Amino acid sequence: MCVESDGCEIEGCSSSEEVRTLSGSMSPGLKSNPDLHPCKPGHKVRAALLRCRSPAAAAGILSFGNVLNYMDRYTVAGVVQDIQRHYGVSDSGIGLLQTVFICSFMVAAPIFGYLGDRFNRKVILSCGIFFWSIVTLLSSFIGKEYYWLFVLSRGLVGIGESSYSSISPTIIGDLFTNNSRTMMLSVFYLAIPLGSGLGYILGASAKVAAGDWHWALRVSPLLGMTAGTLILLFVPDPKRGSADQMGGRIRTRTSWLCDMKALAKNRSYVFSSLASAAVSFATGAFGMWIPLYLVRAQIVQKTAEACTKEICSSTDSLIFGAITCVTGLLGVVIGAATTRLCRQKTERADPLVCAVSMLGSAIFICLIFVVAKKSIVGAYVCIFIGETLLFLNWAITADILMFVVIPTRRATAVAFQSFTSHLLGDAGSPYLIGLISDALQQSYTTSALWRFLSLGYALMLCPFIIVLGGMFFLATALFFLDDRDKAEEHVLKNDFLPAEDEGLF
Repeated sequence: MCVESDGCEIEGCSSSEEVRTLSGSMSPGLKSNPDLHPCKPGHKVRAALLRCRSPAAAAGILSFGNVLNYMDRYTVAGVVQDIQRHYGVSDSGIGLLQTVFICSFMVAAPIFGYLGDRFNRKVILSCGIFFWSIVTLLSSFIGKEYYWLFVLSRGLVGIGESSYSSISPTIIGDLFTNNSRTMMLSVFYLAIPLGSGLGYILGASAKVAAGDWHWALRVSPLLGMTAGTLILLFVPDPKRGSADQMGGRIRTRTSWLCDMKALAKNRSYVFSSLASAAVSFATGAFGMWIPLYLVRAQIVQKTAEACTKEICSSTDSLIFGAITCVTGLLGVVIGAATTRLCRQKTERADPLVCAVSMLGSAIFICLIFVVAKKSIVGAYVCIFIGETLLFLNWAITADILMFVVIPTRRATAVAFQSFTSHLLGDAGSPYLIGLISDALQQSYTTSALWRFLSLGYALMLCPFIIVLGGMFFLATALFFLDDRDKAEEHVLKNDFLPAEDEGLF
């Protein structure tokens, strides 16, 4: 027999089983009591929901939400040619879309990090998803004379998505530990390349199916509202640090200023955050410009013509999206497997794997701009290998943070890592690449060949930034063990209280 917290009896349970209340606490099986009454239908539904709240299910739902986050972000990139023609803006103008999005994202991240360390995390996540879903849907109805309003809408979407990226990894960190946490974070961060690739595919496919690029912005909001509802129903908000502390909780909570000072002194955290900024710089620039660069390459090769129609070709966006999905899957899986294998050889495996993958990625990304003028297939091969190596480090970087930062500080740490990586990375890279491309085009005679070369020269900045990121990961490896030991010692030295019952509704 199972008993709800209000004393009703749930059918189908024997007296030898443990009792789980809605608050999540466990107690020995209770014997039948005449004071108990049968559960009402509403209680049975709540009990059924409770049984569905396994850590694996929660991680799956959070990963699904992360896919939608990135899918919505890159849907715009999938129809960038159409947006540019519709609003009549230059390369730098179209790059401003992603820059405004990321700027609002990174400004909001520290705020949500502070809230995520102190308030109910799943409520914040759900509100963020509902917000960006509604704004994205409304932005699809903005007229061509209001480009500034369309840009503003992308900034508001960035605020909504910031809440999710800052908080959701910390819930997974509190549900799992050690290799299980590495695996679940790998699945979660697989959503970055997978969602990005699906964004290109969704944008291009919806545009072709409806004959209007605006429909590319009307699919992901419906899926987003579904994800927000699932989070409210099935994702718990576990005690912070419950996985690390065996069900206890830290007695004291430090101030926000104290948290920031500690993070600033955490060398592994600082260097890995700078390395993440290098990754963000490259992925932000590539995500916005590579499909357009390949279109211009084909025009130079005379295998395609410049777009003069209302609906431009979506072939390159579809191919690039598919490649991003596959390389994301391969990168995250290979990264997790390689790290687990290398941990048997060295305890510094996490940052070292990231460093090697970054340096290898820079080589193949350089080759893209060498072969693209002669062979589109060769360029796609280089993109495939370069992206696979670049995506190796996403989940590993998150795991490094979980190792070197104490549980009650993790949401703040994730938020500020997000802030710095976007501030120094993709907040400016799309606009900067577009600005350099425009400047080069204005300096010389404009032609199809020079439009292609100018964008390629601008994108050549990315491999050098990636090499710099590899250096930062090598620096992380120098301090990783010391910072990890300090975090573990801090957790062990704290006094613990028994885990309190925490309401799930």
